[in-house]
Amino acid sequence: MTTASALRAQIEAALADRIPSALTPAPRVIRPVAPTGIANVDALLEGGLPLGAITEVVGPECSGRTSLALSFVAEMTHAGKVCAWIDVSDALNPESAAAAGVVLQSMLWVRCGVQASTQSQRSANNFALPEKYLIPKPGIKGLHGGGCGPHPRGEVKGLSDAVGNFLQPETIAARSAEPQPRQSHLKGHPDRSNVQSDFKQDAHPAQQSFQFARKSFLSNKPWSRIDQALRVTDLLLQAGGFSAIVLDMGSIAPEHASRVPLATWFRYRAAAERSQASILLLTQHACSKSSAGLLLRLQPGAALKEEATLFTGIEHRVEVTRERFKPGTSKPELANVIPLRKPPQSEHGTHWQSRTTWAGRR
Repeated sequence: MTTASALRAQIEAALADRIPSALTPAPRVIRPVAPTGIANVDALLEGGLPLGAITEVVGPECSGRTSLALSFVAEMTHAGKVCAWIDVSDALNPESAAAAGVVLQSMLWVRCGVQASTQSQRSANNFALPEKYLIPKPGIKGLHGGGCGPHPRGEVKGLSDAVGNFLQPETIAARSAEPQPRQSHLKGHPDRSNVQSDFKQDAHPAQQSFQFARKSFLSNKPWSRIDQALRVTDLLLQAGGFSAIVLDMGSIAPEHASRVPLATWFRYRAAAERSQASILLLTQHACSKSSAGLLLRLQPGAALKEEATLFTGIEHRVEVTRERFKPGTSKPELANVIPLRKPPQSEHGTHWQSRTTWAGRR
């Protein structure tokens, strides 16, 4: 009498040409991964960064956050997938991204907070609108505008603001007969303000535009740019089609990044699971908490000492602080078993190097 295993082997052999392994259940993959392009990091993560989850990369400046993210995006774009880079502080250099291997035609670059600086730069350059936009519209005559004009009560709107501006001390001082002394913003140096104002007036127009752009950009609060980045991330996750979304908040201070509600990260986690998009969050301090499927902590890098007079690259240190789903296990019989209790977490890391473009491959 044949056993069940023998019957299954006979059936699979008969259907091998049409349906390979017809009666053998496929092993369930807990979390698919995508390679980062860095051999040591991929070996540490047993394949790469998880798809359909949030990966938070935490580290200070010059710790390798951007290099790791660019390497990951380069692998995704070379595979024919579309990615998005949400730049909160407008710090991404497209030339560096292209040098890292990123296909720029397959990456959407969202620059947050650059609209105000562009407008101030145009105003500083005395940007003139076409004449057709400066011609006022002809008014409609008749009783109350010919029956289709505004209500008479609308004519007094803004009157209080105009009177208030007219009665300001600056306006009264300008209308007075006596010349008023110029007030200095620098205490103890009355002449320095005059010199600074004269220098600004005699400065080159390009330098004036840069000063106006920088002043307007720095005057914007970081929270407005963070809010814009969060809204864009929502739209991209709802639209779909992006295999990887990088939310670069590395230049934002931790006290501002920690203001993001935890419900936002939980919503991103659910949307990433539905669309199977990999969200890469770059921060200085961990802020997504339990919503992150993988938390990588990077240490400040050390310069490579291969050449005495040439800077060739930086050696970084990356540690896995938290990992919710491991891609595999050493015991095959427990590959599809998820424990009810959270397994103990242990820090383990590795070193990797990022080389400069002029140093070449070695």
